[in-house]
Amino acid sequence: MPKEGIKERLRKLPNKPGVYIMYNSFKQILYVGKAKSLKRRVAYYFRNSAINSKLHPKIVAMVGQIEYFDFYVVKSESEALLLESQLIKKYKPKYNTSLKDDKNYLLVQLNPEEDLPKFKLTRHRILKSSRYYGPFPHARALRKTLDVMKQKFGILLNDAKPKKIGPDTWKLYDDARAEISNLPNEVTQKEYRIRLANACEFLEGETEQIIKDLKSKMYAHAQNKNYEKAGFLRDQINAINESSVRTRKFERNLIGLISAKESLLTLKNALNLKSNPKHIECFDVSHISGSFCVAAMVCFKEGKPKRNQYRRYKIRSFIGNDDYKAIEEVIYRRYKRICDDAESFPDLIIIDGGKGQVNAALKAFIKLKINPNELIGLSKKNETIIFSDARRNLSLSLRDPALRLLQYLRDEAHAFANNFNADLRSQKIRESVLDDFKGIGEVKKNLLLCHFGSLSKLRKATIHDIIEIKGIGPILAMRLIEFLQNH
Repeated sequence: MPKEGIKERLRKLPNKPGVYIMYNSFKQILYVGKAKSLKRRVAYYFRNSAINSKLHPKIVAMVGQIEYFDFYVVKSESEALLLESQLIKKYKPKYNTSLKDDKNYLLVQLNPEEDLPKFKLTRHRILKSSRYYGPFPHARALRKTLDVMKQKFGILLNDAKPKKIGPDTWKLYDDARAEISNLPNEVTQKEYRIRLANACEFLEGETEQIIKDLKSKMYAHAQNKNYEKAGFLRDQINAINESSVRTRKFERNLIGLISAKESLLTLKNALNLKSNPKHIECFDVSHISGSFCVAAMVCFKEGKPKRNQYRRYKIRSFIGNDDYKAIEEVIYRRYKRICDDAESFPDLIIIDGGKGQVNAALKAFIKLKINPNELIGLSKKNETIIFSDARRNLSLSLRDPALRLLQYLRDEAHAFANNFNADLRSQKIRESVLDDFKGIGEVKKNLLLCHFGSLSKLRKATIHDIIEIKGIGPILAMRLIEFLQNH
């Protein structure tokens, strides 16, 4: 039967998709798994011995070592599959075998520098000049979706060989492969770029209208008892639904279709600013079940990321889960620093969140007695722009370059914050091995880590290096070295 701590943890499990992590008494990761329902899947490991006897012997051996488990809730099975893969590759748990081959899921690559960009499949992000969509866990569904895109939008896939037939006219497919329904096979570069923009919007999740059209045709074929064609359309609909699951939010630089300058101009007009927002900063908060709460700020200049000016923040004012307090703290720290250093303020400040997060940021500015140039929030629900003054919320078209630039900033901040959160969790897992060494308490452990900088450097230290720490003598240092050699 499960230990008391595990029993309590099992009661908290939600009936939602996610990823679970099993730890032993040394805080080492034994196993990472995915689940359609965390509650059912994780509880299965801790049923009575009669049921457990049906498990694989390897799993039975693992269950006997489990001291604790953690879990992450995600939005879909696809996200669970991807997160599971990433964690297994990162930590290489002892009892995981199936995903240690470093397999990467499919991406859709688009190179805007080509005359007529093609949609290609790849497993690696190699070219910095290219745009990548994905990853997509379901390869078969993705290939079917690309075929639908070719027919609906008249775009090129990787195997196409377009021919230039005039100064600015191209023939996309030869006569035998002119499979573009209701669209000309001969186009100018400008006309093709319009098709490309529509296809990219579809690939980013705007699938509703096409699915509606396909369903209408499917029902018509079914009523006429043309079941083969109806079944073909049903498979296309299923493929699109599988592929359009938002497994990751992507950078959006409009794949070269609209310049950064034009994007800034549309953003200026949308927000009714006095001039183009050449300097923009965006904030996001990240935490896992209230722990490892961090924040991140990304900086864009002239509509492009300035990654050397990104900043990461550990939340200091509280422990737990409070996005509002976290936003208030990080805004205060960021702009107090700017005031103290007499640096220039951004033209636009974006908060990832709704009215509550924007109000929290305003509280920080009030404390600082600063009036920001422009402060807005970008709410994930319906991608709504929230103003910090009395103006009504603003909803832009999903095609609007202004919204896409805001999404680019928001998604960049989100990824940067999540990566920082993951780094801290990984560091904590590595350093927690010292908790099992008898002879040093929290104070000495922190002194060791502060002195050497990391556990990996401590492992390389000699006795003479270690006894420099106040309160640690030669015998304790020797015991510590022996302990680290075995853990």
